[in-house]
Amino acid sequence: METSKVIHAIYTDDDILMSAVKKVKAAKHHIEEVYTPFPVHGLDKAMGLAPTRIAITSFMYGCVGLAVAILMMNFIMIEDWPQDIGGKPSFSYIANMPAFVPIMFEMTVFFAAHLMVITFYLRSRMWPFKKAENPDPRTTDDHFLMEIAVHGNEKELKSLLEETGAVEINIVDKEEAH
Repeated sequence: METSKVIHAIYTDDDILMSAVKKVKAAKHHIEEVYTPFPVHGLDKAMGLAPTRIAITSFMYGCVGLAVAILMMNFIMIEDWPQDIGGKPSFSYIANMPAFVPIMFEMTVFFAAHLMVITFYLRSRMWPFKKAENPDPRTTDDHFLMEIAVHGNEKELKSLLEETGAVEINIVDKEEAH
């Protein structure tokens, strides 16, 4: 089995990292991953990543929450136990809907937020007790790491990365990195 090698280029500034990503992409090299201690605005676009679809799932989860709220309130307040609250009898959902709007809003937000977080964790393959995948612990503090696949072009990649301002360049086996 052949081990795949990658280059880890480490940067200390997010602006230098952004320009380096653009230069590496312009030189037609494939960036496997970039590890950062905080979100870097525009990095996903610079890397050429596809836009996320999590907003679509959030909308669908919000619709589910709204439907659950409507069905729940209709059952609880109209069908199961209708009451005369403050002189307003609860015998029709439509007649009482203005009073139910805050509950519908809150359930929509509750479902969208909670289910979106669960979806994000599952999609990112992050679950309890999972071992961290970042190859260098400094990327959780103040360093940025760009991981590029090596296909027999180590010298060319090294010189390109030195030009982009990398403070450290390491060639590692992919299996050891994670």
